[in-house]
Amino acid sequence: MERTLGEDELIVSKTDPKGILTYVNDVFLRISAYPEDAVLGQPHNMIRHPDMPRCVFKLLWDTIKSGQEIFAYVVNLAGDGAHYWVFAHVTPSFGPAGQIVGYHSNRRSPDRQAMEVIRPLYGQLVAEERRHSRPADALTASTAMLHEHADAVGGYERFVWSLEAARVGAR
Repeated sequence: MERTLGEDELIVSKTDPKGILTYVNDVFLRISAYPEDAVLGQPHNMIRHPDMPRCVFKLLWDTIKSGQEIFAYVVNLAGDGAHYWVFAHVTPSFGPAGQIVGYHSNRRSPDRQAMEVIRPLYGQLVAEERRHSRPADALTASTAMLHEHADAVGGYERFVWSLEAARVGAR
């Protein structure tokens, strides 16, 4: 069963530097079908869907650990077995000395036209990952596929924003 966000809803969460949830808003709780006491103190990846490509998560973590923000399409798994797609903006939070003290993520409903591209692409990436018995080989192969696809339009960031352009143009 797929669950959707309202057009004006935002899922918000914060984690420590290791990805442990320190804050979630009411929309996160409702969409993920978890009570607050079941998520706070848990790894954010508790909502990771098995059909989410590992290479996208690696790109996400590599980017935010380097101190940069990233935008990505993500499919999550709710506590009741439902799933939900989001367009995520994840950014590091910095302490007074400039060190990363955690991460902040805002997620909103993805553009429907963008999902017509993302769903099959993610399906191909996951299928490639599942073809390999060694996790390192799976990640290498799917990462190469992701880069090949994104590089055709100028890189990952340009690829993501090309998909969001339809939404922006419609407003």
